Parts: sequence; structure tokens; C-alpha cells
Amino acid sequence: MRILVTGGAGYIGSVLSRKLLQKGYEVRVFDALRFGGESLLGIYNHPNFEFIKGNVRDESDVIQAVDGADAVVHLAAIVGDPACAKEPDLAREVNLTASKKLFNICHQTKKIKRFIFASTCSNYGKMGGSGFINEESPLRPVSLYAELKVEFETYLLKSQTRSDFVPTSLRFATVYGLSPRMRFDLTVNEFTRDVALGKKLLIYGEQFWRPYCHVEDLARACILVLESEPAKVDHNVFGVGDTSENYQKKMLAEEINKIVPEMQVEYVHKDEDPRDYRVNFSKIKNELNFRITKTVPDGIRAIYSAVSQGIIRDSENEQYRNS
Repeated sequence: MRILVTGGAGYIGSVLSRKLLQKGYEVRVFDALRFGGESLLGIYNHPNFEFIKGNVRDESDVIQAVDGADAVVHLAAIVGDPACAKEPDLAREVNLTASKKLFNICHQTKKIKRFIFASTCSNYGKMGGSGFINEESPLRPVSLYAELKVEFETYLLKSQTRSDFVPTSLRFATVYGLSPRMRFDLTVNEFTRDVALGKKLLIYGEQFWRPYCHVEDLARACILVLESEPAKVDHNVFGVGDTSENYQKKMLAEEINKIVPEMQVEYVHKDEDPRDYRVNFSKIKNELNFRITKTVPDGIRAIYSAVSQGIIRDSENEQYRNS
């Protein structure tokens, strides 16, 4: 099978592409290289790897990219609240208009049987009460990024498609961990980097909850859905993460402190954060038998080691940010 990965040079895509190649798939990455393409150097010479530089907003580029593909994992997006707020028009074009066009072209391409969309747990916004939310909970997006994800996810789940075309939406937990296209504008990665550089950790709103999932496990979930029985994933939505991996920001600092006892931390109390939620991930665990392989402490240890030992140099460089 040939898998098209849109945004395949990105933080998650560069990990997913490697895992697909390891499993024997043919992989075609379609990416505009907004943040460069160095993440692909380790697999560029692989006999089953192909790269197409193009823009998901350009219909001719999309038609070229989907030609001959059997399945599509759609990761290409303007990712994160700050990036979407900074370029709202571009975010609407890429995350919604172009995504709909891509979806429709894939549906019209008879060879393509699977379409996996990278959505987000940010769709939940701020939960009510102190319990857990899941795929059945109401969506309360509080940012343009989440609003666009919700709108396209709704479009996908309500679509009328041919019987052998199976679309699935995956609501990713907040991602962390080492990747060939490293990012340090993600909470776990940023906190750990700052401590590794000897900085005092400054945390705003230490009591707010988020679910977290390692980048490698998010990539594994995409492959799991690709390989699942169609009836289980057709027009379905799954949160991706593990219920035990919901953390408050203060809890993240405590985990880092176990590795770096001498670290300094200062908490700045903040009463209002529009995103505050704990997620139950039982659905993907029970229905698809998904299990994570890495936890937040695992990710912290690896990132701390990579930064403190100079594996990643100049980790404060803008190249490691999406906005």
C-alpha cells in the first residue's frame, strides 16, 4: 500500500513516515516545507519513500499528490492557537477550505480507501465540573485553531461517501517528545528544555489540566486505524491518548523535578484558562486495543538528555517553533 502523508515533514508526520516505512508501506510525503525539510533526510534515500513538494491549497498539487495513493493521513495544517491567531486567513484556507477540497478529491479517487484526519482534544475547550470528557462530550472550541478542527471534523463525520471509502477523525492529546522536526513550543518540551538550560521555570496557571501523548504513540495510532477493520473506524472519531496521562502543569514540573532536583520553579497564579479538561481515552483502548508505549516522564528524560548533552544545539532558535 502507498500511504500519502500530508504535512509529512512536520513534527508528527516525520515520525509517522518513518514508522510506515519500517512496516513495509510505500510512503509519499506531501509538504510545502514551511519549516524546512531536514526532518526527511534520514529517510530520503529509502527505496519506498517519495517526496512531493506542494501546497495543499493548490488543487493541481493535491491531484498530483493523491495519484496512486491507497490511503491518506492528513496532518497538513496551521497548527496551534498562536499560529492560527497570527495568520487567521491562512489558517481558514489551509485547515478548512483546502482540507475539504482534499477530502473530496480523495473520495473521487477510487483507489483511495482510507482517510485519517488529525484533529485535536482542544475541541473540548473548557470542561464543566471536575470529571472526565470523551468523544460523546459537547465540543466547546475556544480558539480559531479548534473551531476549524471542529468544523472539518464535523464535515468528515457527516459526509456521504462510497461504501469502500473509510474516513476517521483522531482527536490527538497534547503532543510531546523528540521528533526529527523538533518543536519547543509545546508544554512538556518547553518546560524540560528550559530546565535543561538552567533557567527558572515560570508556570502560569499551574492547576489547569491537559491530556498528553508522545509523538510516537500518536503516529502509532494513525497506523492502527489504517490497519483496523473498516467497520470499526468508518465515519468514527477516537481520542488518542491514555486516561492516566492527564496532567496539571504543576504535575509536569514535579515530574521534571524528579530528574533535576536542583531546578527552580515559580508559579504565577492564573484563575482563567479557556482550555482546561481531562479526557477519558477508553474508546480507542477498548475498541481498537490501543496502548501507549511512552509516558510523560519518559519524554521528559529523553528531551532533558538531548538538550543538556548538546544533541540539540541552540534549542531556543525560532526554527523549533510553529509561530
